[in-house]
Amino acid sequence: MSDIIRRDPRAEWIARNRLHPLHAAMQPEQHSWMGPNGILRKNVHGIGFIGPNGIKRIDRSGAQQGGATKRTAAVQVQLPLHQVPAPAFYINVVPDMVGGRLSSHDRDLLGLARQLAGSDGAVLAVVFGEHKESAFDTAGVDRLLVLDGHAFDGYSPEQRVHGLRAVDNQFSPRHWLLPDSRSGGGELGRRFAASLKERPATRVWQIKGNECIGRAGAGQEDLARALPRLILAAVECADPVSDTRHEVLPVELSTALARSLPRIEDLGAVAVDPGAIPMAEAEFIFSGGNGVKDWELFHQTAAALGATEGASRVAVDDGFMARDRQVGASGIWVTARVYVAVGISGAIQHLQGIGACDKVVAINLDPGCDMIKRADLSVIGDSGEILRALIAAVQAHRNGAKRDAA
Repeated sequence: MSDIIRRDPRAEWIARNRLHPLHAAMQPEQHSWMGPNGILRKNVHGIGFIGPNGIKRIDRSGAQQGGATKRTAAVQVQLPLHQVPAPAFYINVVPDMVGGRLSSHDRDLLGLARQLAGSDGAVLAVVFGEHKESAFDTAGVDRLLVLDGHAFDGYSPEQRVHGLRAVDNQFSPRHWLLPDSRSGGGELGRRFAASLKERPATRVWQIKGNECIGRAGAGQEDLARALPRLILAAVECADPVSDTRHEVLPVELSTALARSLPRIEDLGAVAVDPGAIPMAEAEFIFSGGNGVKDWELFHQTAAALGATEGASRVAVDDGFMARDRQVGASGIWVTARVYVAVGISGAIQHLQGIGACDKVVAINLDPGCDMIKRADLSVIGDSGEILRALIAAVQAHRNGAKRDAA
């Protein structure tokens, strides 16, 4: 048999024709490659296998079917460490830290600060009170300043402005960045600007050189102006940091922070009926779909959790929930911090409607449905048993808290 390598014109034609059914099979498979930042990248489209009905499946057990190799252990990617031993300047960020953790808006803000800091500057995050965040390093924080104490508990804008003035006097940052949000950053930023007698740039969504662009005219127009020192940025103002780790070195104020005399008294949170909260503004949504068989139990669980109820289109069409509770592209787009999907398979319209949610929890019998793939946490099992166990866990937690208080 000849050793001469002969051309296959038909195979070459199929490799060039993207519309041919065998086009993908003729392409060389590249499962991983080295990115420009020295990080090993993986081809997510090459993961999985084609099932007997022609649908691509992903084996999440670790053993790839269809001729692929078995993964014996998860590979932990170590991001390169970005260090700034002697910062030439600081970019100060005051994240909202709703619930003690960084939100997606906060991470966008830190990504923008990372762009402004470059290689010589350091991103200094100023956090009030105790927090639960453990991923400041991958969010782009070089220095961390925690201003704690009872003076910052609850609603205390005047005391927080007093603290930011002290930070401004000590570090003299090149820019201050705060989220232009309803969670406190928008109000705090405007109060801080008035204290500094500076005019901030609000609703900023893009920065180009020494110019920033913000929304104006009820969000219908763009307003360009020179880049000020105080910036209130909108959602998606920049891409979050994803390619580097940072030191998160703790820093402290050089002088003791005096307590200001507040003119505002915080009377505590006001109890609000979760059912009265508009879906678009709810932060905790408990949503049911076709997989829910006991709707009375579903309502009891939502009440025990204190969550706002939602539903898929199928549940609404079947009459189990009102039309104004429908979540999805054909219903209401939601931005909840926690979205729990019970018995929802995950149609594309529904997934589009929850695209801006921070954390998604899926309860479903089908481990291969699209909602399980989208979820940050999945519970596979019968929804009735899981909901009853969830109610029991909530009641046990509250009873334990009452005993501790007594």
